[in-house]
Amino acid sequence: MASRVVLLGVLFGVLIPVDMVPVKVSAKRKCIYIQLHLRLRAPRGLSFREGDIAYSYVRSAINCPGNACLWPKSIDGFVYVPYLLSPVYDDMDRITIETGMQEISSGTCIKFIPRTHEASFLDIQPRYGCWSFLGQTGGSQTLSLQTPGCMWSGIAAHEFMHALGFVHEQSRSDRDHYVTIVWKNILPEQIHNFRKQATNNLNSPYDYSSVMHYGRYAFSEDGGPTIIPKPDPYIPIGQRDGPSALDLHKINVLYSCGM
Repeated sequence: MASRVVLLGVLFGVLIPVDMVPVKVSAKRKCIYIQLHLRLRAPRGLSFREGDIAYSYVRSAINCPGNACLWPKSIDGFVYVPYLLSPVYDDMDRITIETGMQEISSGTCIKFIPRTHEASFLDIQPRYGCWSFLGQTGGSQTLSLQTPGCMWSGIAAHEFMHALGFVHEQSRSDRDHYVTIVWKNILPEQIHNFRKQATNNLNSPYDYSSVMHYGRYAFSEDGGPTIIPKPDPYIPIGQRDGPSALDLHKINVLYSCGM
């Protein structure tokens, strides 16, 4: 499957942020993904932070004062996130995307529902790579899951967590206690993707196994590691199998799920 994705990427310019690549992909193939990512040009009117968090020139959702970018909670205690799925997706794509939703819904009060009349909703499209806005931006909100490159349920869950308001784990304000960023190995034009954010860490421990964590070789210039866990440098990071238990816990805390 991975070789098929790489081939299609070379032929058609599939643009996939390297931190999205499943960890089982070889280092050589990761380098190919990196080169593909360098061709990524943001759609007109958009820029990207941390590789796959979109923001407009007019309004950035990187900052969320007073939790203003959270999706509202219903009186029944659930948080309903309406969505539209592009008709371009085939049945297998839809199953993959909906599995990513279910991986979040099964352990939280977040419920993804097909949009009927709701004013604010996720418009899930096979655009240019895998990316999302941060939190709820209001109105029709594009979330891109390109096919076939982004068609892993863990990648879908990763982008849905961005849409719920979460940045990458290694962007946490306290990350330097847990990982070393190897600045010299990072592509110079991608260094901005490794800046720390002023995050609300929800009194939760750092999660190496988070689906929101970059991989060890994310945006590497020469194939060397860009993130090394500490004190144990061999701790696995960058999985895209699905949300970790701590990921689900943090969603519940952020949205006061009471679960």
